Amino acid sequence: MSATKVIIVGTGGIAKFHLGKILEIPRSSQVVGLVEINEASRASTRDLFIAAGREVPPFFNSIKEAVGAKTGANSVLIATPHKFHVENICESLRAGWDVLVEKPMVLSAAEARRVIRTRDKTGKLVVIGFPGSLSAQIKKAKQMIAKGTIGRLTSISAYVHQDWKRPQTGTWRQVPEISGGGFLFDTGSHMINTVVDLLGDDVASVNAQFDNCGTPVEITSSVIGRSKGGIQFSLCAGGDSILCQSGVFLLGDKGVIETGIWGEKLAIKTAKNPEFTPIPVPKSYSVWEQFLKIRNGKMENPCPAEIGLRFAHLMDLIRKSAER
Repeated sequence: MSATKVIIVGTGGIAKFHLGKILEIPRSSQVVGLVEINEASRASTRDLFIAAGREVPPFFNSIKEAVGAKTGANSVLIATPHKFHVENICESLRAGWDVLVEKPMVLSAAEARRVIRTRDKTGKLVVIGFPGSLSAQIKKAKQMIAKGTIGRLTSISAYVHQDWKRPQTGTWRQVPEISGGGFLFDTGSHMINTVVDLLGDDVASVNAQFDNCGTPVEITSSVIGRSKGGIQFSLCAGGDSILCQSGVFLLGDKGVIETGIWGEKLAIKTAKNPEFTPIPVPKSYSVWEQFLKIRNGKMENPCPAEIGLRFAHLMDLIRKSAER
């Protein structure tokens, strides 16, 4: 596989986080272009390259402009507001680029199916940047469930809380036409994705309630549901709280596994050992490093576009339930 030459589309906070990782491994990754229209974000991105002692790549106003510049790119990192993901992904696939897209992949199941059709037509790669599904902890938890380590999985309970409402006031994240939703669809998307990944089954029914807390988008959310195989789950998202922490509990008839929505922890307890005991896992790698491993054929893609479709389908059901 050739060296990964990447175009970064959108250079906001999360893109700069990924860029920090990319700049640490110049032998395997090279940024050959940046798509950004905001001059302040351009300036702060330039500073990152200068601080790292690297040449600042050219900026472009659109993906089309970047394609026309013939940069030699073979990959793209998409970190734009949620509304623009579907067009960004499809345009990048048609350009012949492998895609790493920030969560959530798209706004709806219809958009997810469009991405899958375009991916299949172009034969390129789509990876969604969900740290949970890409983590060693969630991979290990899924293996333990499959092996019956906690017996029969009966239910999953998850929560996430964050001081989100106040810091996001006035930003695009609280504009539903651009964000696609509020706290549940933003930080909470990690919770939804990790839970359905651990379920390993399609969702049969949900019951959801939202509270916008005086904003245009949902801030606190409660969701209960059942998979087609009969496993119950509950999701609690508190976006008017403190810190940014999570928990996911996998309840089996012979034990309980504790993890987090980003795969930030992993522990188990049983009737014989009623206190949570940490479970060792292999070293974790950044989302970008795992994208490289997937692209180079060193690991299977744990977060393909089908994961985005599954997530979007559940989110569509949650929205419909909350509206009713």
